[in-house]
Amino acid sequence: MIPQGFVQDLLARIDIADVVGRHVELKKAGINLKGLCPFHGEKTPSFIVSPSRQTYHCFGCGAHGDAIGFLVEHAGLSFPDAVRELAQQAGIAVPEDDAGPAERARQQAERAQRASLAELLEKATAHYRAQLKASPRAIDYLKGRGLDGRSAARFALGYAPPGWHALASCFARYDDPALVEAGLVIVQGEDGPDRKRYDRFRDRIMFPIRSVKGEVIGFGGRVLGDGEPKYLNSPETPLFSKGRELYGLYEARQGLRARGYALVVEGYMDVVALAQAGLPNAVATLGTACTAEHVAKLFRHTDDVVFAFDGDAAGRRAASRALEAALPHATDLRRVRFLFLPPEHDPDSYVRAHGPDEFEQLVAGAVPLSRQLVEHAGEGLDLATAEGRAALLARARPLWESLPDGALREQLLAELAERARSALPDLAARWGLRSDVEAMAPAPHHGARRVSPAHGARRAPVEHGMLAPRRGARLAAARPWDQVARIVLQDAELWWGLPGERHHRMSQLPGWHGALFAWIERQLTEHGPLPWPGLRALLADEPWAEAVRTLMDGTEILPSASADELQAALAQAESAERRRESDALLGRI
Repeated sequence: MIPQGFVQDLLARIDIADVVGRHVELKKAGINLKGLCPFHGEKTPSFIVSPSRQTYHCFGCGAHGDAIGFLVEHAGLSFPDAVRELAQQAGIAVPEDDAGPAERARQQAERAQRASLAELLEKATAHYRAQLKASPRAIDYLKGRGLDGRSAARFALGYAPPGWHALASCFARYDDPALVEAGLVIVQGEDGPDRKRYDRFRDRIMFPIRSVKGEVIGFGGRVLGDGEPKYLNSPETPLFSKGRELYGLYEARQGLRARGYALVVEGYMDVVALAQAGLPNAVATLGTACTAEHVAKLFRHTDDVVFAFDGDAAGRRAASRALEAALPHATDLRRVRFLFLPPEHDPDSYVRAHGPDEFEQLVAGAVPLSRQLVEHAGEGLDLATAEGRAALLARARPLWESLPDGALREQLLAELAERARSALPDLAARWGLRSDVEAMAPAPHHGARRVSPAHGARRAPVEHGMLAPRRGARLAAARPWDQVARIVLQDAELWWGLPGERHHRMSQLPGWHGALFAWIERQLTEHGPLPWPGLRALLADEPWAEAVRTLMDGTEILPSASADELQAALAQAESAERRRESDALLGRI
């Protein structure tokens, strides 16, 4: 782990204008710099780099961060790699926390191994591409699938020729163990003269799988004829895990920003065909069901994910697994949808038969996650019977409990109660939720206040109409504005991502929350973003300081929060504020 203190010192040494300026053409705009945002398509510059604050902010799409965040979001680097790159530019070494000599040696050996394997895979990619150009049969296959040379080049498509040892012409040592470790060569038998070694991929169109940084980490191979398996992936290696990687994500980065959503399909050819048709925002799972890690990775690039499946039984099964993977990440500020194609089509064939405009019309009509959850839970059930309604609730409960706290979770509980013809308080009581749900809106279709599962017989604490989040929540809070305060105090830089009007509204809140937010505005203007220990020292003389210290000292402070968490917390707090105002008004009538 990289010490947080080192990260802060590094950011103080780095000029963000130099870092961003290598990727974006910047022009002077007062004390700041301005340019076209690299995170979404625009013609009028709205992307601002502030040398004084050492931050960037786009007023068009809301992208915001520091130099490390820019390299993570734009260049696709991991956080440690971004820190190391900036440290190298600054000419300083990156310390490793709690790492002895043996651990540091292990980490260095692991990095060297990964670099060596990546080099082998890049060399294999070049070999396969050369073989494609030399194979009329492979070229005719791709042309028959409607692909042109530009698409083949963009996705670095290649061809593994028939023959057991074609890679022997590519690598000086065909018996190099690293070729096995990279997943390029298979070895059978015990050590000795009878041991067999041969190419994993033979007579297949080759689809290089790239990491988000653009490195080749594995391959997918599609057989040209009718052989089995139709698709063959690289095995698990130190570089490649199919449960974490998505085909086409590297190529889709700009498309995700331009079109605003990710389209998740099932096949490599679907991704390439959609990109060629003008839909460059598609990615594919790698012959496995969609996982929670896949979803989390997509939500680092977009807040809108559409799963596209065939309309047959297999597609419905894949949709159910994708639903389960997406539920824990479905915050109020994210959108998850499900698109089911006609049974005779996959995305590749549909877009070739009907064109990209009609395909996008299907996307526009995709089923939202909330409806998919209810329909999935009720599939095959007769909801006109008590038995069917009871089964609906039994199936829906584990799915509903996977959702994070928020308005979506509240509304779905009310909808499930309505579908099952059950009173909302009765349903909440049966599911072991809080005992005072009678205070919630009586009519399910008008919405419902938050409820949260209790653990054992314990009832969740309630204050100001809100529950403490479930155990395991990242930033627990008993009151909605506590949640917002924690996030901002934990990562004050996020404050600048909010519009000035919101700053003003938050500063006008009653009690110490409003005083705190007004104080944060002043401190950041005068001193710039400070970590929580620095803010803690500055607020010592404020009359409400003890309330803030109690709030922060009573929870785990993590290295960083996210803009998504802040927006979700604000949405919940403002929703609770509106409910309290409504309750107060009703109380006066």
